[in-house]
Amino acid sequence: MRHPTRLLPLLMAAAIVPAVQAKPTTVDPRIEQLLTELGKVRQISAVQLSPDGNQLAWVVRTNGKDAVEVAKADGSDAHRVSAVKNGDCNESEIAWAPDSHHLAFLSSCGAGGKQKDLLVVDASTRESPRHMASLPGMAQDLSWSPDGKSVGFLYVPNGTRRASAVYAARPAAGEIGVDDLEVQRVAAVDAAGGAVHLLTAADTYAYEFAWSPDGRRIAYIGALPPGDNNWWVAKLYVQNAQADAKASVVLDPSTVKGSLHGLQIALPRWSPDGKRIAFIGGLMSDQGSTGGDIYAVSSSGGDPVNFTPDIRVTPSWFTWLDDQQWLVSQISNGQSQVATYAVAADKAVATHTLFTLPATIGDGSAWMGLSLSADHRKVAFEQSSYASAPEVYAGALGDTPPAAVTTINAAFKPGWGKAESVEWDNEGRHVQGWLLYPANYDAKKSYPMIVTVHGGPSAAVLPRWPSVGFGGVPFSALGYFVFMPNPRGSFGQGEAYVQANRKDFGHGDLRDILAGIDTIEKKLPVDDKRLGLTGWSYGGFMSMFIPTQTQRFRAVVAGAGIANWQSYYGQNLIDQWMVPFFGASVYDDPAVYAKSSPINFIKQVKAPTLVVVGDRDAECPAPQSFEYWHALRAQGVPTSLVVYPNEGHHFVDPDHQRDVLQRALMWFEKYLPASK
Repeated sequence: MRHPTRLLPLLMAAAIVPAVQAKPTTVDPRIEQLLTELGKVRQISAVQLSPDGNQLAWVVRTNGKDAVEVAKADGSDAHRVSAVKNGDCNESEIAWAPDSHHLAFLSSCGAGGKQKDLLVVDASTRESPRHMASLPGMAQDLSWSPDGKSVGFLYVPNGTRRASAVYAARPAAGEIGVDDLEVQRVAAVDAAGGAVHLLTAADTYAYEFAWSPDGRRIAYIGALPPGDNNWWVAKLYVQNAQADAKASVVLDPSTVKGSLHGLQIALPRWSPDGKRIAFIGGLMSDQGSTGGDIYAVSSSGGDPVNFTPDIRVTPSWFTWLDDQQWLVSQISNGQSQVATYAVAADKAVATHTLFTLPATIGDGSAWMGLSLSADHRKVAFEQSSYASAPEVYAGALGDTPPAAVTTINAAFKPGWGKAESVEWDNEGRHVQGWLLYPANYDAKKSYPMIVTVHGGPSAAVLPRWPSVGFGGVPFSALGYFVFMPNPRGSFGQGEAYVQANRKDFGHGDLRDILAGIDTIEKKLPVDDKRLGLTGWSYGGFMSMFIPTQTQRFRAVVAGAGIANWQSYYGQNLIDQWMVPFFGASVYDDPAVYAKSSPINFIKQVKAPTLVVVGDRDAECPAPQSFEYWHALRAQGVPTSLVVYPNEGHHFVDPDHQRDVLQRALMWFEKYLPASK
């Protein structure tokens, strides 16, 4: 499927969006207005509280560019840390030094952002930032050493693309599999500036790292290249924090026995005494979408211990408060929750839930991460929900959630209806999802409903303010109910729930979704003859698979989907993720892949379907979308395929982000109009 001459006829027939946006000729003014309003919201990508708890820093986007701002802990006296000398610069990756005065960040100007500079500014003055090092390539995840003598980070020297499988893959050309690989390594620069010291080996791709409490060692999650693929088989390493130091494997999930065997690990965290390293382990479908149980292993190696078996929540981020206590940010029944856990020798028990929010929270360092003061008394993070646009929240860490300390997006009010958590039981499991009411809802009217299936499958729908791009929230602004379920396979109900769809993609989770639709229709005026379906990634697969199993859906938009798990195995660049979910490779057990492949049931599809994908998607390659679109077209099902150039699994071109959402809105407007 990668041979260019084989793809040529399909490429000629499909709609190819050029580099300059080619939007549909006729656009509903309501859609134009909605997209314009969503585009005005300023995104906050990182929030960091100074160790002394007296200052805040955040990264906010204005007119398409990211800038670092610093303020007092209550949000007052906010100001840019650097004067705008070049309108083509972006600033990111903020990190406070232990002295609470110096703030490190990255700046990239021109040249596609490939040349980054590591800068540091004394936030107690208004002086210009000082240059620490030039970083040609890709850098991320700044972290000061505990003694403040150096800044560590993940670095791809001379890297040509973002270090993640969700970004556009390198063009497939030449002899495949023999090109020089771009390897992300842990690096450090002295606080005074100067040379970049590469700490980890050139033959190991590092995904995450953490300094030991004394700053003399680092722990990191790593694997052999290629990095995009091998995160799913990564190991936990420890080494001295110096160049050319020898690393020791502390944990290899493929060799351990018990619940962690063959699963993924993330977020290594040293205990304050340096004797243990805790981490999150579980069935995870994407790097960065972290969830599972919390394990710990001796920093010198040994058998890991699951400290949280059988809990009914999904920890996504945590930190040690002391040697006997964790602070955990977790997903609970579709909401963000922060709790403390008491840690004993081989078990951790949730001791107190501080707060639960129908919102998405995070500090930009990791999904659901929190930024804490050194004494753990104050906390800061970015928060948004269906009711409130993104703001910085900060305050005392306690039973009362922090309040917003910024008014960056205070002027924006939701243009959609109210949000409601919906819960039901199916096949012995408790299931939850989110329902958005149509704007200007009238209980006397009948409404269509669009079902949006999240990606992953190891992920969850948490309430958040939408951005311009593919997503389900804006549909309710145009008069639809929008149902966003968290069926089996999702985070939020414990690890057993996450693993409930292993070797069963599309079947049990579909039954959960249909039961949720039935629950809603019993309570609210949803017209079962006017159901729509959409999703991206795993949700794109479900948008292709579900119409082969039921005729309840009358219009579909499938984003970056998977039509044929058997051919997909040989096309994608991340095949390591599949064995934990399917139980074997496609070559060893083709039947388990066949039973979940939409293409094997394609003659059952009747619903008009829009298919969209990026042409350089490494996770859900474009040939999968071509195969599905081709099959529908051959059967006379109304269909359209739109391919976006130079885009990966995550779209980065603002014109493409706007275009894909606009086309989805217009597709439902055409085939599933909100008004009869």
